Amino acid sequence: MNPAVWHHRNPLIHTLQALSEGQLTVGFIGGSITDARPRHNWPEPVVSWLVDQFPHARIVVENAAIGATGSELAVFRAKRDLIDRGCQLVFIDYAVNDQGEPAEKRSRTREGLLRKLLADGKRDVVLAHTYMQDMYGAMLEGGVPDSIAGLEALADHYGTGSVWMGLHALEEVRKGRMRWEEWLPDGLHPTSRGSLSYGQSIIAYLETELLGDGRSGDAARSSSYGAAGQALPLPLNPAHWGEAGILPLAAAETEGPWTIRRWPYYEWIDQVLETAAVGAKLAFSFNGRGLSLGFDFGKTSAEFRYRFDGGEWVTASRERPDWCGDEGWFRSCFLGDDLAPGTHRFELEVIHGDRPECRGTNFRLALIGVVV
Repeated sequence: MNPAVWHHRNPLIHTLQALSEGQLTVGFIGGSITDARPRHNWPEPVVSWLVDQFPHARIVVENAAIGATGSELAVFRAKRDLIDRGCQLVFIDYAVNDQGEPAEKRSRTREGLLRKLLADGKRDVVLAHTYMQDMYGAMLEGGVPDSIAGLEALADHYGTGSVWMGLHALEEVRKGRMRWEEWLPDGLHPTSRGSLSYGQSIIAYLETELLGDGRSGDAARSSSYGAAGQALPLPLNPAHWGEAGILPLAAAETEGPWTIRRWPYYEWIDQVLETAAVGAKLAFSFNGRGLSLGFDFGKTSAEFRYRFDGGEWVTASRERPDWCGDEGWFRSCFLGDDLAPGTHRFELEVIHGDRPECRGTNFRLALIGVVV
């Protein structure tokens, strides 16, 4: 693979059309480097550029990025937080947050996310690759870290553009245009200056696509798949999560003191199924081949044990890093996706965890994700 910053594949046909009609809704999904809440991350200069360049158009921003989350959770959030909100241009940032996931699992979740966003032929997607210190060795030698190589393989297959923001910033450091500590004082999270560098690489991509001929950087472009009604190519990974869906919390049968609550403490969570009682139980049936549960999680969270189809109980033991608070981390918990396709029965019991770092018994289930 050519370690280039910019790859122009299919033109941004939906973006150009939206701008010509007077309103563009641009979406972002990723981790803390893309999260809107710091108010200085790279989407900010990108949005400012769009507003400046296209004053005739209303720019609507849907930044759905959440710190410390990966493409596993994004698969289930894509419909509500991006598709249903009418995004015509979506940037995906999971090079860093998927780095620690097994290669096969992240292959399934990333391709599922991409297929969900592309399936209706109504939006353009651009992959935006950020940086973490574990990538330095491969990049210093002119190579491509595995996490990014996997994303680029998907981009090639689906004809989506991509911008290696991390390589652009590293080149700025190499050329003396930016000091390392101005970019990444902690080796991961950019300062305002580092975020500007990331944003400038995206802006350069958009200048070519939206103001130029869209062909710089690649010898040829893919034939466009993006027209409405045109089928997606066959998947690279047949076990992708493109058909994954959400089971309503109300579908769970409960035993013990449970409530379903509107959740006012975290904007990305609508409701939670909540208890603080050790020994409380829930169960539900689902049609699929696996589950991923989402929680409002923290150091005061309970643990749980679970089983499928009356089999052996498995006890969850989730890490609680020093940086996580008592609550407020929308955390996914992968329970497997290799069951035989069909109807299955899932049972869960709340437990304390019996470890010094388990400081509470709050069990707050926010999402039941079914892998089909």
